[in-house]
Amino acid sequence: MAYTALYRKFRPLKFEDMVGQEHITKTIRNQIIAGRVGHAYLLNGGRGTGKTTTAKILARAVNCLNPQNGEPCNECEICKAALSGSLTDIVEMDAASNNSVDDIRAIRDEVNFLPTLAKYRVYIIDEVHMLSTGAFNALLKTLEEPPSHVKFILATTEPQKLPATILSRCQRFDFKKISNGDISKRLQYVCDESKIEITKEALSIISILAEGAMRDALSILERCLQEGSEKIDEDLVKDLVGIPKLAFITQIIDAVINNDIEKTITTVEAVMQEGKDLNNLLWELIKYTKDILVWKTTEKLEIYNQEELKQIADIAKKVSKERLLQIIYILSELENNMKWSSQKAVLFEVAMIKLCGPVIETEKSTDMVNPEGVENLKARITELERKIAQGSFQTNNTSERAKSSSPKEKIEKREPIDFSKLNIEKLEFWPKIINQLREERKMILATNLMSTIATLINDMTVGIVFQNGLTPFIKATMERPENVQELERLVSIECGKEMRIKLLDNQDAILEQKAKEAEAQNPIKDLGIPVNEIEE
Repeated sequence: MAYTALYRKFRPLKFEDMVGQEHITKTIRNQIIAGRVGHAYLLNGGRGTGKTTTAKILARAVNCLNPQNGEPCNECEICKAALSGSLTDIVEMDAASNNSVDDIRAIRDEVNFLPTLAKYRVYIIDEVHMLSTGAFNALLKTLEEPPSHVKFILATTEPQKLPATILSRCQRFDFKKISNGDISKRLQYVCDESKIEITKEALSIISILAEGAMRDALSILERCLQEGSEKIDEDLVKDLVGIPKLAFITQIIDAVINNDIEKTITTVEAVMQEGKDLNNLLWELIKYTKDILVWKTTEKLEIYNQEELKQIADIAKKVSKERLLQIIYILSELENNMKWSSQKAVLFEVAMIKLCGPVIETEKSTDMVNPEGVENLKARITELERKIAQGSFQTNNTSERAKSSSPKEKIEKREPIDFSKLNIEKLEFWPKIINQLREERKMILATNLMSTIATLINDMTVGIVFQNGLTPFIKATMERPENVQELERLVSIECGKEMRIKLLDNQDAILEQKAKEAEAQNPIKDLGIPVNEIEE
C-alpha cells in the first residue's frame, strides 16, 4: 500500500475536526443548516491554516444526501465518491498552473451543463491570485451570476492581488494563524493515533516552528519519524531543523554580557561546526535575550524548566535592562543585514565582536551611544566657544549649566510616579498593540513598550507614557522613522482614523494632563473669540 503523508492522512473530514478556525466553520455550518449557501466564497489565509480542507468539506456538505447539523455524513454515495476523487461534479483546479484565459473559458462553458450525480457542480480554484488579468475578466460574469446548480470556492494566500471586482462578488472568510496550543493538541492526537511517543517539550518546539501552520507542524513531525527513533524529544527536533541547543545560546549571551570576546567567538564557531543554521541561531539569541528581559521585569517565564530559569536569573542579575535592549537592537539590525549579504558568517562574527566591544561596555554612559547625547555635547561646546569669544566665560556658571543640561542627570532626579492616582485616561487597545508587535517578532518595539500606557492627548495625537522614565537610549530607538511609522499605523487602525504619536516622560504626561484639564475648563478659548478680562 502506498505511503500517505501525515497531513493528508489526518486531513479533517468534518468542520468540527478543524483546528483553530471555529469563527469560520460555525458560520458556514449555519448557512448550510438554514439553506442559505452562497454562490461564491473566497477563503483567505496563510499556508496550512485549512483553506483547502474547508473547501473540500463545504463541497461535500452542500451535496451530501444525509447532512447532519451542517456536516457531511461521509457515508453516502456522494460523499464516498468525493473522498475517493471519482466525483466529476466537484472540480479542483490549481490556478498556479492553469491560469490562462482558455482555462477559465473552459469552466465558463462547462457551468451550463447540469451535474451528473450531485446536486451542485462545485469548482474549487486554489491559489486564485495567480490567474492572469484576462482570466479574471473571463471569470467575472460567471462568478457574479452563475447558474443555480453551480458553486465557486476560491482560495488564496494573497487577496490583495485579486481585482476588486472579484472580491465584491464573493463571501470572504479570513483564516487566522493557528495558536501554538491548538497545534500541540492536534499533534498529540496524531501521535496517539499513530502510536508515536513524543515529549511535551518536542510538541512545544514543533508548534512554535510551525508559525501557525498546521501542515508545517505535521511535516516537521513526519521528518522526525524518518530518523527511526523510538521517542521524539526536544534534542531530536532541534537537530533536524538546525536549532542550536539552549546550552550554546546561554553560553553566548553570558559571554557577551561579560564582554568575553574569545569565549563568544569560540562558542559561535562550535555551533557552526555542528552545521546549525545562522538564521536559527540569531533568532534563538534574540528570543533568549528577550526572555531574560521579561524575567528581569516580571520574574515569570513558562517554557523553561527550573534549572534553565536559574541560569536566566543569574544572567539577569549581571545586566541592566538598557544593555539587554541594546543587544536585542544590534541583533535585530544584524538579522536585516544578513538577508542581503552573501557573507553571513563574517557579518555574524563581526556583530558578536561589536556586542563585546568597549562601546557596549560603557553602558552607564548612555550619551556615548545615543545621537541625542552627541547633539547635547555639540550644543554645550558651541555655547562655551561663544562665551570665550565674548570674554564672559565663568567656570562655575558653565559647570552648573552643564550639569543642569545633562539628560542623564534629569532622569536620575525624576522619581517614579503612581499613575493610578492620576486622572489619566488609558486607551484599552494599547496592550493589544504590544501583543501584536510581540507576535510579529518586532522585539525592539515590544520590549520598549512593556511598561507604557497610552492616552488620548487630542483628536489627532495619542501619547505614549513611559512610566519608568524615558531614557535617551529608549527615546532614540523609539524615534527611528520605521518605528514611529509602525506605531502610527497600528494606532490609526485601532482609532479608525489617521493618528500621530507623541512620546511622553512621566513628568511630561502630568503636564499634558494639566493642560488638557485646563483646556476643558476654558471652552471659550477653543472658539477663537477675543476675550478681555476685567479685574474688579
